[in-house]
This record gives sequence, structure tokens and C-alpha cells, in this order.
Amino acid sequence: MSDQTGALPRYLQISELLIRDIAAGRLPDGSRLPPERDLAAELGVAVGTLRKALDDLAGKGLLERVQGSGNYVRARADVPSIYAMFRLELPDGGGLPTAEVLSVQRLVKPATLPHFGTAPEAHRIRRLRRLSGIAVAIEEIWLDGDYSAQLEPSALSQSLYLHYRRALGLWIQRAEDRIGLGTVPDWAPPGFPLPEGAPAGHILRIGWAQDNMRAEVSHTWFDPARAQYVARLT
Repeated sequence: MSDQTGALPRYLQISELLIRDIAAGRLPDGSRLPPERDLAAELGVAVGTLRKALDDLAGKGLLERVQGSGNYVRARADVPSIYAMFRLELPDGGGLPTAEVLSVQRLVKPATLPHFGTAPEAHRIRRLRRLSGIAVAIEEIWLDGDYSAQLEPSALSQSLYLHYRRALGLWIQRAEDRIGLGTVPDWAPPGFPLPEGAPAGHILRIGWAQDNMRAEVSHTWFDPARAQYVARLT
């Protein structure tokens, strides 16, 4: 299955990439971006697409557009971002997240998962995650079955939280991440760099909905040579 399933519009991909680069300090506050034609060529997009992305950044207060001078970064905290809760970054920071859906099944909740939701069943979503095209992690996400009778893989957005809001009326308002060491499961796809049973970084996430109920539990296994978990406190 293509990793472009449910892909964001290209201008939003560029905007999200630049937001993550600003957050990581790769684009420092006050720095001037390259001329638009040069930046568009560097990112492999049309100038019109880049300008829409820059308009999005300016609307979020992350960019000051000075007539006759250029575009200047204005770093700030708490920026609305589609990937605000995605904490993995490339070793030097940033990276555009994409996701390849591997499988979606409705199953009885395993007893090994923390308690969540009210249904006896949940949707299990397995995905391969990339940052700027580099495979860095695999995910197993369990969404309580009461939120939807069925999930179609082809309908899922690159950002599950965005899909939850748009299609299910579900907002993941907060999450708790427990970071540790795990081993790569036996369903890891060939595109993931670590073999089955190899040690890997592990994230157990519990997500709460807008009604303060636990809605989702997920496991993420990541390659620490290719990605790092980053939480910025402001």
C-alpha cells in the first residue's frame, strides 16, 4: 500500500515540514529564508505551492513577510500543527512524517493493553512511519470500537488524529507517553531497518478524548539510529 494514502495537500506538507524545522531550531528565530524560487527548487515544489505554504506559516505567526526584503522566521511556542503530538524527529531534528498503512482489523482487545474505552473490541491499525522518506518506526494503534463500526484503510489520513476529528468527531485532547526499550515484533515489514527481535526504542501511548475518556492505546517501535524522541518544554 502506498505511503501516500490520505496524503496531505502538498502545500500543507511543506508547511508542516517547515514548522518542524523551526521547532527543532534548524530554522532559527529571525533567520531569513532563501529566495522563494530557490527554496521551491530545494523542496521540489512549484513556487505557487511554496507561497501557499508560506501563507499558512504567516497565518500561524511563524513567518514575517517583509516587502522587498524577504521572509523571516518568527519562532514561537504552541503553534497549531497537524503533527503536534508526533514526537519522533530525525537525528539532526525535524523531518516530514508520512505513514504507510500495513493493516486494519477490528479485534477483541488484548488483555495485555491498558484499559481504554467501553467496547470489547477495538480497531488495530499497523503502520510504517517515515520521516522525510526514511523509515524510522512501526506503530500498532488500538482505537476503541465504539467510535466507528469500521475503518477503511484507504480513507485514513497521514495524520490519524486529523482523520479522527474530521471523520469520527473524536479529538485526542491529551496523551501520555511511556518511553522505554522494546523488541521489534514479528509483523515488522521489510521496509523497517531493524529485524524481528532486535532491540528498539519503544513508546506506549495512552490517548484521551475530549470527554476525558481513554480512547486509544498505541505501541511504537523506533530505530534509535534513525530517529529520536523529542519533547520540548516551554
